Amino acid sequence: MSASAAKVSRKENSNHDGADETSEKEQQEAIEHIDEVQNEIDRLNEQASEEILKVEQKYNKLRQPFFQKRSELIAKIPNFWVTTFVNHPQVSALLGEEDEEALHYLSRVEVTEFEDIKSGYRIDFYFDENPYFENKALSKEFNVNEGGDPVSKSTEIKWKAGKDLTKRTGQTPNKSGKKRQHEEPESFFTWFTDHSDAGADELGEVIKDDIWPNPLQYYLVPDMEDEEGDGDDDDDEEEGLEDIDEGEEEEEGEDEDEDGDGEDGEDDGEDD
Repeated sequence: MSASAAKVSRKENSNHDGADETSEKEQQEAIEHIDEVQNEIDRLNEQASEEILKVEQKYNKLRQPFFQKRSELIAKIPNFWVTTFVNHPQVSALLGEEDEEALHYLSRVEVTEFEDIKSGYRIDFYFDENPYFENKALSKEFNVNEGGDPVSKSTEIKWKAGKDLTKRTGQTPNKSGKKRQHEEPESFFTWFTDHSDAGADELGEVIKDDIWPNPLQYYLVPDMEDEEGDGDDDDDEEEGLEDIDEGEEEEEGEDEDEDGDGEDGEDDGEDD
């Protein structure tokens, strides 16, 4: 390499190093600015959450009279709540036949979200006199403790002698015929005693967020088995019609054969 070429190369390297230093400086400044902008976004998100909470609290209060009116109307429909639960795919999967029988005495369900919606909610089940337990009402409540952790508590079920459904692991599937998930499923009522993971209580969330806002949609769900049964009837009718058509075709074929034999006989007679 010539001396002049070496000088040029060293000059290019010097320029490249300077460009890297400038680029790194610009990147660092950009990162700092991004962090500042992100802090503003986070601040707005927190402000939005507070505003949304206020709106939710406002409309939660406005909905209460309508929930009350709905409960009064539901009370006029026998077996409304047990039908709603049986028709709900997730809840139905937890119901054994005896659970379903017990839920026939369920007259009212209420979901109450606390004033500070973030702090929790309570679900109340009201029962008529029944052969399973003494309680007129069963409740399960979800809230946050002083440490900020989700916790739950519930009513102790006062089972009548020999009627504790939580101690019967061999319940058969409910009458709707919908299969449950486990071979030896726990009773629906074990939910009242399960406080192992209050922050991820699937049944509680399903009742609060899916069923309670509009239980009528599940009460009115058509029985899929009936629909399938109707389809089977239609298939049977179609098969019957096909059999009739085939029978008629066979009879027509036989008639044609007989007519053919008769003509052959006449021809033989003429030949004689």
